[in-house]
This record gives sequence, C-alpha cells and structure tokens, in this order.
Amino acid sequence: MWLRLRQIATVASELAPIEEALADVLAIQVCHRDPGVGHYGLENALLPIGNQILEVVAPIEANTAGGRYLQRRGGDGGYMVITQCDNHAPRRARIEQLGIRLVNQFDNEGFRNMQLHPKDTGGSFFEIDEQLGANAHDEDGPWWPAGPDWKAGQCLERVTGIVAAEIQTDDPGAVAERWSEIAELPVAQDGQGNPVIELDNATLRFVPCNDGRPEGLGGIDVTTADRAAILAAAERRGVPSNGTDQVQLCGLRINLL
Repeated sequence: MWLRLRQIATVASELAPIEEALADVLAIQVCHRDPGVGHYGLENALLPIGNQILEVVAPIEANTAGGRYLQRRGGDGGYMVITQCDNHAPRRARIEQLGIRLVNQFDNEGFRNMQLHPKDTGGSFFEIDEQLGANAHDEDGPWWPAGPDWKAGQCLERVTGIVAAEIQTDDPGAVAERWSEIAELPVAQDGQGNPVIELDNATLRFVPCNDGRPEGLGGIDVTTADRAAILAAAERRGVPSNGTDQVQLCGLRINLL
C-alpha cells in the first residue's frame, strides 16, 4: 500500500488577500472553489503546486471550526495534512483498530474521505483519502476536491511540488510515533535529529513549537524552478522572508528547495 501527500490545507481570516499573495509570490492560480464548504461556514480556493494542491479556507460566518482554529493558533496558519492512498478499506480498519475518532467522512462521486480527530492524532489534522475511477492512482491523476480539471490551473513557473510537511508539537517524538501507527510507516530521523516519516512522495517532519504558536501544521517544503523570483516578489510585497530560502504566507513557513 502506498501513501502520498496530495493536499495541504491552510486557514486564513480573509481569503482574497491570501489568494493575491500566493499568486504574486509563488505564481500559482486558483483551479477550483468548492461550494460545499459553505455548509461549514467557509469559503475556499484550491491552487495546484505541481501535482499537489494547496487549499486556503476562510470563515464567512461566526462560530465556525475554521474560525475557532484561527483563534486557537493565533492567526492564519497550516490546517490539514491530506494524503492519498491506494486502498481505503485497510486504512479505515486500522483507524478503527487504533480507536481514533473521525471528524468527517464520506464516500461520493468516486472519492473516499476520512478526516481524523486531531485530539487523537496530535500535531495537526491528518486526512487519508482515496480517489477512484480512471487514472485515479496516477501521480498527476484526478483529485475530486480540486475540481474536474485541476490541471487547467497548474503553473510550474516558480514552484513545482510539495515535498515535506512540518508539524510542530510539544512532543515531536510521541506525535511522530502516533502518526507512524496510523500510516503504518516507520519513524526515522533527519539530519537535524527531527523525527520524520517518509511517504511515497514527501516527508512528514515533526519539530518542537519554537515560534511562539501552539501545535499545528507549521510549514511545508516546496521544490522551486525560480527561487530568486519568489524571493524578489516576497520583498516587493513585504511578505516575511529570510532572504535566502524561506517565505511566510498564510502563517505557513514555506521552505524553498
């Protein structure tokens, strides 16, 4: 069985300014908006990065889960690590075996969804989904959350893929072990001594909370085709940057490889 990183979700207090910043700095564009998130008092935009998707959600009503998450984390930030699997049934059986609660689940239009309760996983929302149908398991195959033609929005001018998600937590080792149990993949260490789990196309990296914010999805690593253009655009726009290999957008550290 394989498990890939297919989508990263972030949450913002306002959608339009984040969309504009992402387009200006990373040169990515919206491929889809899901009207279904309105049921949860949210609006969203989905933007391809290579064959993966960056989603931004924002509350449009009071007292939404997204709004409460903004308050808990002290502003915009990473929200969900969303993975794609090739066989949902054994993944679901594993979750039941571990006694992990589900926040959301559905099976429709050839797509199976399973969103795990963050209090039972630690670190961040962790989601395991399966796309069904023709070419469903291709690396650049269909992805129902991103609409019927996500490739129409694909732009590889500056960024080409998401190769790591960085989950910050008070106990990186314990949370990594929990995610390891769920993913049925081993925990290793990176060069800095951080616990990591290697998915088929990306790394899950677990780090301490050292930015003054509570646990959550703190950053992603992206491969770049034009790092200099990203950094120049960030400087023009006043986007926080270290000037060499990191920018901050939607409260997310984006490490440029």
